[in-house]
Amino acid sequence: MRRDFGPPRTVVEPTCGVGGLLVAAHREFGPAVQLWGIEIDGAYVERSRAALREAGSTEHRIVHEDFFGFDWSAVLAEAGSPVVVVGNPPWVTNAELGSLEGRNLPPKTNARGLRGIDALTGRSNFDISEWMCIRLIEALAGRDAGFAVLVKVAVARKVLQHAWSRGLSLREPSLRRIDARAHFGAAVDACLFCGRTDAVGEPRCAVYPTLEDESRSGVIGFEDGELVADLEARRSTVHLTAADGNGPPWRSGIKHDCARVLELRERDGHRVNGIGERVDVEESVLFPLLKSSDVAAGRLHAGRWLVVTQHALGDDTERLAEVAPKAWAYLRAHGERLDGRKSSIYRGRPRFCMFGIGEYAFSPWKVAISGLYKGLEFRCVGPHASGKPVVFDDTVYVLACEDEAQARRLEGALRSEDARRFFEGLVFWDAKRPITAGVLRRLDLARLCGAG
Repeated sequence: MRRDFGPPRTVVEPTCGVGGLLVAAHREFGPAVQLWGIEIDGAYVERSRAALREAGSTEHRIVHEDFFGFDWSAVLAEAGSPVVVVGNPPWVTNAELGSLEGRNLPPKTNARGLRGIDALTGRSNFDISEWMCIRLIEALAGRDAGFAVLVKVAVARKVLQHAWSRGLSLREPSLRRIDARAHFGAAVDACLFCGRTDAVGEPRCAVYPTLEDESRSGVIGFEDGELVADLEARRSTVHLTAADGNGPPWRSGIKHDCARVLELRERDGHRVNGIGERVDVEESVLFPLLKSSDVAAGRLHAGRWLVVTQHALGDDTERLAEVAPKAWAYLRAHGERLDGRKSSIYRGRPRFCMFGIGEYAFSPWKVAISGLYKGLEFRCVGPHASGKPVVFDDTVYVLACEDEAQARRLEGALRSEDARRFFEGLVFWDAKRPITAGVLRRLDLARLCGAG
């Protein structure tokens, strides 16, 4: 903290637990620093006070309170400046805490202004630490103060976007990556997120590969209302941006949510479902299938097949009873599993329906990329040996092509250095799904091919 802020007058820790960080602050800054902690667990409050007394602190104040009901603005106004807020807030989402019947939750507001459909698809879920950091930055605004908190990298990014989009007081933020698996046994991208709140600064956040590094590995920025993963890469390739984000029509693969029934594997000359049953259905409903792992690894013949129930969104699936009676009987035999698909997108739709279906899904030639893997591996994919077009699962994004020549030309352009730099400027590789159709559509392929 000395490196980022200098010696503080007051150190505040929300959700202070047993006081470990406050004890460390006492040892680092000496007896003159005021130590304030807030903790909802009464037993932890007593343990925190005992730990600070044992460490020799006489300038501490541990409050038994709920973070979300606490008047942070009033309390921080009393603190001697400069103030530094430190902490390791909960690494859980509001949905996870709710499922555990936790009651220590923030008030329900729509701070992000999400549409109803986004709430249905999960975007209304957020990390508790995200809300806490935003609340603290708002309470510290304009004060000679700063913060240093351990959070997920994704949380730090969301806080930055919130602060920069609303013009909150935030100056010289930095993000120092931490090996969470080594330190905490957690399989998550984590960081020490720091910043000052005495003024509104440039919307730039230096990123460092470790806690100790003095040389930054990149800069996150905020331009034209969006978060930028690599500011230098973005600025050098901004001329390749499609007008209004209306680039080429990248689409996700087929969404069906019932792999055990609809995805088949080749075994001993037969096709077998995920339950282990041999499946005999018409060839007309079977299409060779590639998944994200196949595309990322360049495995273009994986021995998988998908039972496809529609060729266009909204097709009446009951037609299968006439054109593919064996397939219809198979689907009905597993109707309970298929009808039990949880996603609300299937409600009010034809029975056994799919999504990501359309003419593009059956194009013989495509360029594909995995949305889940941390790499820009674009693949040209042609027809299966059977002559059938290859289809993909919904974690893959595909660009339908007119013929092989176009597919190979686009694959070459997308593998170019210009394209790599363009996407490096926009893609946050630690995201759950780094590549999205929205990001892919940002690139103007006509300009890219012209530039090449």
